[in-house]
Amino acid sequence: MNEDIRIHSWPCSYYLDTSKQWVSGRLSLTPVAIRFTADKTGELLVNFHLSSISEIKKESSNLIFSSLTILEKNTKHWFSSLQPNRNVVFNILEHFWREQLLSSQGAGAEAAALQTTKGKELTGLLTGSQKRLEDTAKVLHYQGEQFDNIMRGLNKIEGDMDVADRLLTELESPSWWPFSSKLWKAPLETKPKETATVSDSKNQEGIIIRIPVIITHRTDSNVKPGKLTLFASGLEISDCNSQVIHRFESKDVDDIRVHTPYEISVRQRFIGKPDTSYRLLSAKMPEVIPILEMQFSKKIQFLEDALGFAGARKSPQVDLGTSIWQAATGLLGGVVQPSSPVGGREGMDSDHVQLQKQEKISQEEAKELKQILKKLKGLALETEAELERQDEALDSITTSVDRATLNIDKQNRRIKKLT
Repeated sequence: MNEDIRIHSWPCSYYLDTSKQWVSGRLSLTPVAIRFTADKTGELLVNFHLSSISEIKKESSNLIFSSLTILEKNTKHWFSSLQPNRNVVFNILEHFWREQLLSSQGAGAEAAALQTTKGKELTGLLTGSQKRLEDTAKVLHYQGEQFDNIMRGLNKIEGDMDVADRLLTELESPSWWPFSSKLWKAPLETKPKETATVSDSKNQEGIIIRIPVIITHRTDSNVKPGKLTLFASGLEISDCNSQVIHRFESKDVDDIRVHTPYEISVRQRFIGKPDTSYRLLSAKMPEVIPILEMQFSKKIQFLEDALGFAGARKSPQVDLGTSIWQAATGLLGGVVQPSSPVGGREGMDSDHVQLQKQEKISQEEAKELKQILKKLKGLALETEAELERQDEALDSITTSVDRATLNIDKQNRRIKKLT
């Protein structure tokens, strides 16, 4: 992810301690840093990493009203005249600051990242791939349940059509026909537990992912922290106390707009009343957008500032997966079955040491990588089997719908003859 992406910027004033005066400009937030640029000179007056922040507070004094202070190491930065208001800026900055501290890109992890071994890098990449595949499997499993529910509904329709066919046959029979009364005694099968089955599956629905978000409702300038929970059947927005603010079923969502890799808006349109729309901002949104793109492929739209993010994920995806697999396989082979170089024992030892320095992968890391690759293979096979099953179910549904349509047309013609 590009660390120079501007997530948000706000007009404000910054107190320049060297000249003892307020300077107007723009406060900007990137995924890892906070910056302030002066309007008149265009000079970058403030630029520090989020991990170096010790405290973010809302303060005021006799001379400075509604100010925001950021304690960076031993320096206190004062910002005032924040637009649209101080609370909005505070909530967003605090959210990204806390997420930065919790993530692996924090202050301590930044130095450790320089010493990350090749094995750990591969482990991280493959673990991410495993999580994406697990999320995909959850969505496919839910879709499979929906197909099963559709098939049960179609079977019930076919049963009802058989009953209707017998009743029509009775009505078409002459009054003197001796066996006509028996047709009325055919049992009418009912399935009262169908609805309960569907609702039970919905109640047992698992959570795909849940992330903290900053919520803005429609055009309201006020923001509040909350949570976004993604299910296979839709998404749910709740406050910090886990009280549901709004739940969007998949069919209710009309469009999802990706404004930046960190900000999306979800909308449901209505006729004759205002649309239901929420704007969601989160440091963890890049983890959610690929899942949303898979669930709402025809409803999601990447705006100008997010097109680079979408392209960066889509274009090299196959090559990236191939390169990860090849790199993992090569490194595993080099550690588990190291090739013997030409040049004797001494040359082999020196080359082995050099290989370890270059690749930096241990036996423990190799074992962990092999376990992840094994899980990935199993998930891929399960996903492939589920896709094949859904293809067969879709063919059966299409056939059943065509058959039901023909039966309905036939019964309509019979009813017209009776009337």
